[in-house]
Amino acid sequence: MKLYKTRLGIVLEAHDQFYFLSDLDWDTLINQDNLYDTLLSYSQTLTPSEEYQLWLTTDLLAPLGRQEIWAAGVTYLRSRDARMEESQDAGGGSFYDRVYDAERPEIFFKATPERVANPLGQVRIRKDSLWNVPEPELTLFITSSGKIVGYTCGNDMSSRDIEGENPLYLPQAKSYDGSAAIGPCLYVPSAPIDPGTNIQLTIRRNEAVAFDQQIAISQMKRQHTELVSFLFRECSFAYGCYLMTGTGIVPPDDFTLQSGDEVHIQIDGIGTLMNTVA
Repeated sequence: MKLYKTRLGIVLEAHDQFYFLSDLDWDTLINQDNLYDTLLSYSQTLTPSEEYQLWLTTDLLAPLGRQEIWAAGVTYLRSRDARMEESQDAGGGSFYDRVYDAERPEIFFKATPERVANPLGQVRIRKDSLWNVPEPELTLFITSSGKIVGYTCGNDMSSRDIEGENPLYLPQAKSYDGSAAIGPCLYVPSAPIDPGTNIQLTIRRNEAVAFDQQIAISQMKRQHTELVSFLFRECSFAYGCYLMTGTGIVPPDDFTLQSGDEVHIQIDGIGTLMNTVA
């Protein structure tokens, strides 16, 4: 099942039918350990609506309320290699190799809700950066008790030259206005997502494909529950939180985003998150 947040309210997609969940609070609704069962009961008692197409094309918002977005890094081999390459000249390359093999994962704060772009909205590249890429990531939704109940597509925008200059600059390379996007929905399955699920990144420039690649989430080194356990060790989340799980797709070193580029992130079962670069 899928939950969409729109300016007019919450829309539930279940079994190819759409239901308008009127007068429900987003934060209260999604922060339930039994979220799938709750949504299933709504689909069995409510009358389907025919107006969902208007809501999902003109009024779609990120599936986000008061939740913070966090992120994990260096969880795929390709990400480790890219980070080592970009920081080699600064002497920080070995940091990422050691993180990849360490017991403790890299986890960092990504964005407040106000800094997140809506589906079909604009993400940004920093004005003081010359080398920028999107990072397509399976993103977990975790309730305040620490249970994974949903998934969405995430775009972890990254300034590679800033992070490469010094690993301590990671917050500036990762966290700024328009540095993240999630959506188009919150996917709530009855069981954990299939490890064979594919993530695909397509970047279109001037109506042509500038980059296209995909990877299965089974290529991730760390388990989702492992990442969650570290995040929740010393942090609490009153409304639940989102956790981006890292990327295994990194464009080549001679590629950088440009204003007007379209970033399409597609994940099997969830849908496509599309954003334009401002």
